[in-house]
Parts: sequence; C-alpha cells; structure tokens
Amino acid sequence: MQRRKFLKLAVMALFLDPVDLFAALPVIHADKKKKRHHQVILRPVTAGGFKEELFDDVHIKDYLSKIRHPDVSHKNDIFLDSKQNELLHSVVLRFQRMRRTAGYGNFCVLGFDEALKIAKDYSLVGSFPVDEIDFLEMIFYRDAREYGFYGRKQTTKLTRVIQRRDIDKIPHSGNYLFAGDSQVRYEEIKRKLGKNAVLTSGIRGVVKQFYLFLTKALRNDGNISLASRSLAPPGYSYHATGDFDIGQKGFGVANFSERFTHTPVFKKLAEQGFVKYRYKRDNMLGVRYEPWHIKV
Repeated sequence: MQRRKFLKLAVMALFLDPVDLFAALPVIHADKKKKRHHQVILRPVTAGGFKEELFDDVHIKDYLSKIRHPDVSHKNDIFLDSKQNELLHSVVLRFQRMRRTAGYGNFCVLGFDEALKIAKDYSLVGSFPVDEIDFLEMIFYRDAREYGFYGRKQTTKLTRVIQRRDIDKIPHSGNYLFAGDSQVRYEEIKRKLGKNAVLTSGIRGVVKQFYLFLTKALRNDGNISLASRSLAPPGYSYHATGDFDIGQKGFGVANFSERFTHTPVFKKLAEQGFVKYRYKRDNMLGVRYEPWHIKV
C-alpha cells in the first residue's frame, strides 16, 4: 500500500505543476507510538527533478505559520551577517539611484551587465565596487532552499539579457510584458474586466528583482528568509519569464494583500477563469498566498 502511494506521487510529479502537486498531497504515514502524522513533500530541486522530504505535523504547523505571517520574523530565519548588512545597505542605495537615472520602466528590464555600465557611466549612481558585486553574485547563486524558498529557479545566469524586441511597454502602467502569451492574456483581461483592472507589475529583470528582494531584507534587519516569503529571490521570479500582477484601480499597495480578494476586479478575475494560482494559499513553496499574481 505504501509503495503504491509513493508511485502515485511520482506519477503526479511528472504531470502536475509543482504548486498543484503540493496542494494535492495527502498525509500518507502516521507514527502511532508518538501520535504524530507525517507527510511526504516533493520539492523541485532542478528543472526536471524533485526531492522527497518527510515532515511531521509540528514542522508543517511551523511552516504554515511562516507563510501565513510572512512579515514576522520566525525561529530559524536566516539573517545576513554584519558585513553583508553593510553591503546590503550600500547596494540598495545604489539601485535606488540607478532607478532614478534609468527611469522606472527601463529599470524593470535592465540586465546585470547593463546595470554595471550605467553605474560606471553615471557618477550620480557610482560604479559597483568589487565587494558589492561579490555580494550580489553570492545572493544570486545561493541555493534559496537554505533560507526557506522552494520554487524553481527561472533564470540561471546572472547576466541573462531580456531582448527588447521580445517585449512591449504597456501604456499608462510603466511596465513591460513579453509579446505573445503574456500580452495576449493581459489584453484579454482588460477587454473583459475594463479600465478598473490595472497592471501593477510586469516583467522584472534580475536587477529589478534584486532591488525588491534586497529592499525587503534591508527593512527587516537582513532577514532573507522573511524577504523570500513575499518576494522571490533574484533568479527565481516568474515575472522574468511571463507572469504578471493585476490590481484594482485606485487600491494602491493593498493590491498586494489578501484585501485584493474583496475587490470587484478579483471577483471578476475568478468568474472569468483567470485565477490560476502560482502561489496558492498554504502552498509548499515557502511563499505567501498571492491572489493578484497571474500565472502564464
């Protein structure tokens, strides 16, 4: 019986999206002596593989507490050390100056090498010193599972370039989308939902994802585990490969909270079948529930 259950999970892993798979996993083992249930979780470890992990009910309860309260520090969260925190602060300030120099829209799609060139060419930004570049490389290439993020890496090369011929700027949004499936999905949403549906976040290149992730960590004393519960670490974001965020016009930052589910736009998204979660409620990827995130 136990073997059949493992085989079933293996077959599911071949055909289901990881998020859908995790949501379907049952409790498959119980320790009668300790009266503690265990659950097998298949986590993605490479582009085509999974790692089997066994969790008891105590660990699951702790895990769920983290993603249900993503902005609170939890036991075993990973923090940057004092030297890394100094670099974190200086890098975030440099990215802020770069965003002002390059412009919001261009900053969203900057490649890493392009960012280094802008920093060198514009004294207002200032060149990245070697220790800052080393710090950014460490963040990018570190295995995010170490601090609690279990999604698949979408961009494996720090120097990946988003080709401008493959993207289109969306009017009145300041954001870009990839031409093709992403833009078609967005235009369909706009056509069916009207002007109250707004694009709140489109393509995010590695530089933009660095900025968001590191800013979140900076605001929380270098807690990169906490940052990863709300923002994918650089290289792991689906915004670099096609996903985007939709919000309610005039709702501001609340579009990035569960309050969005009470808006007319969300209700219409659900009614029209656009709600196909990348990060479901209580998912096993280490990420908070994101009802605003459109999966492409």
